[in-house]
Amino acid sequence: MLYNFKAIGVVPPATDFIDIVLSKTQRGTPTVVHKGWAITRIRQFYTRKVKFTQQNWHDRLTTILDEFPKVDDIHPFYADLLNVLYDRDHYKLALSQLAVARSLIDRVASDYVRLLKYGDSLYRCKELKRAALGRMCTLMKRQGPSLTYLEEVRQHMGRLPAIDPATRTLLVCGYPNVGKSSFMNKVTRADVEVQPYAFTTKSLFVGHMDYRYLRWQVIDTPGILDRPLEERNTIEMQSITALAHLRAAVLYVLDVSEQCGYTIQQQATLFHSISPLFASKPLLVVANKLDAVAWENLSETDRATIEAMGVEAAKLSSGGLAGAGDATAEVLKMSALNEDGVMAVRAAACDRLLASRVDLKLKGKRMTDVSNRMHVALPKPRDGVSRPPIIPASVAVGQHKPSTRKLQKDIQEELGGAGVYSMDDRELWAAVAECERRDVLPEVWSGHNIADFVDADVDERLAALEAEEDAAAAAWEAQALELEDMDDLTPEERETLTAIQKQKKKLALAHRLKKGAANNQALLPRRADPDRQSTTGNLKASLERVGMDSTKAVDRARAASRSRVGRKRTRDSDDQAGAMDVAEGPTPRRVHSSKSRSMSRGRALSLAKPGAGSGLKDAAQQNKAIRINDRMQKRAGKMARKGEGDRHIPDLKPKHLFSGKRGNGSTDRR
Repeated sequence: MLYNFKAIGVVPPATDFIDIVLSKTQRGTPTVVHKGWAITRIRQFYTRKVKFTQQNWHDRLTTILDEFPKVDDIHPFYADLLNVLYDRDHYKLALSQLAVARSLIDRVASDYVRLLKYGDSLYRCKELKRAALGRMCTLMKRQGPSLTYLEEVRQHMGRLPAIDPATRTLLVCGYPNVGKSSFMNKVTRADVEVQPYAFTTKSLFVGHMDYRYLRWQVIDTPGILDRPLEERNTIEMQSITALAHLRAAVLYVLDVSEQCGYTIQQQATLFHSISPLFASKPLLVVANKLDAVAWENLSETDRATIEAMGVEAAKLSSGGLAGAGDATAEVLKMSALNEDGVMAVRAAACDRLLASRVDLKLKGKRMTDVSNRMHVALPKPRDGVSRPPIIPASVAVGQHKPSTRKLQKDIQEELGGAGVYSMDDRELWAAVAECERRDVLPEVWSGHNIADFVDADVDERLAALEAEEDAAAAAWEAQALELEDMDDLTPEERETLTAIQKQKKKLALAHRLKKGAANNQALLPRRADPDRQSTTGNLKASLERVGMDSTKAVDRARAASRSRVGRKRTRDSDDQAGAMDVAEGPTPRRVHSSKSRSMSRGRALSLAKPGAGSGLKDAAQQNKAIRINDRMQKRAGKMARKGEGDRHIPDLKPKHLFSGKRGNGSTDRR
């Protein structure tokens, strides 16, 4: 199980703890006793403060007690590590003092709530509340040393490495300055400090690596000296704790060059003194620093000592059975400086640990329970008669009959086999004549690249072109229907009529766009036409140039310039008079105007072609733009906007809601 000590919350000092709780009580409960309150309401007022403070203390102390690990509930490795680093008795005493303080605060609160029920005045209830909160604060002041100690423990535990006692682990141990940290830096992604003096590593360091698609953790332990257990310091006891409780593959590193300051005999003595910690664990003896002293240059005594350590390590790994570990009694050799043999040591340690874990699982009760629940049924022969398979004669003849058809597999074997032979797909071209299937396709023809004339989307483009031609034909037919009535006109009259129709379309479109952009547009002021070009005379002349009657247009312009008071509508009478004139005279041919056609199609449509530089492709796109413009104008009208440029923001803070004197109490209007 991987413990997350970094998630433990901060433990405040006693004075800060008191300020936090009392401040929350002040903010979380009412603060004013109003004049005229009944004594029952006054009792409830102060009882609420006492209960709120007690509950706040209780919750915060409970959080502290729950977040700190219990020594009896965690893994023995962490339990002993807590004992080594922080003193188990002191740690448990500090937590128990907080638990006692929590129960005392609960008892004080219950006693004073009982007394507040009999308070007969405002002063007495207030003093009882004051005494209750004072006693609670006094109790917490006495816990100042325990809170300070627990905060130091929390900070130190947050800096501990995240060690998983149940995962695959390599444990590196030995005398100080023998090359343990250098080996760890080579096989993992860790970066442990390496210096040429003893006890550079003062605590446990963890690194991780991958081997055989599995994640491994490598633990670098501080150096151990050969002395009694009672004389070992905190740094050495961390290594002893890891060796005692972690089921890992142990690598005992030797410095054969003796540059660490200890002879090979002293390192062997330490190995034998801590050998009980290696029992039933994969143990490997690793000779390091062979770059300084070669293995052949060692004396016979030193080599015999190291080989004896290897034999002893094999016996300890096999459970102490004599001769059981002779096959694995090999001393591994490496040089962490130039990385000679480092990967071999890593592979040997990992393989030994994997084999040990598999053997342990096979010997466990779980494997026995699983095997007892499984039953493998094996058929037994009922007699000694041989019953070979029977194949019908027709099938047997077909099996031995050679195939007359030549398969692609046979062709492949004849032409070089897989990877050399490439199947000719042209044999499957059913749409091409057999005599033309193997013709060589030219890449260039008449100076042109053939690939430039091959279009994968030719069918889609042809369909689009045909649709465009159909639309053009329909448009031509519609235009021909319009011009049917022009057959009886002379060429000059026909040109004049065409010019008039185009001009009408342009005027209708411009008027419609202008009207949609500003419905309430004011009359043109004089300063907008300083040269006096927008006159009725110019209007009359321009209309007569295109063959239009300018009488009504001039009358309308003059009527708009006069006062609107007293003006009457005369359109109906004019229309009736015009109708009478038409009825009396000869029946003229009706000429369809753009105005009548636009009224029949709806106000937003136009048949005029878009002008040059408008950015619109055709009349359909122009009508779509007109519809979008009308829709936007309608939206602005719903929002009471004067136009597209109206950005006025109304007053969102009316004075009758945001002025005046505020009364006592909350300003929340819910």
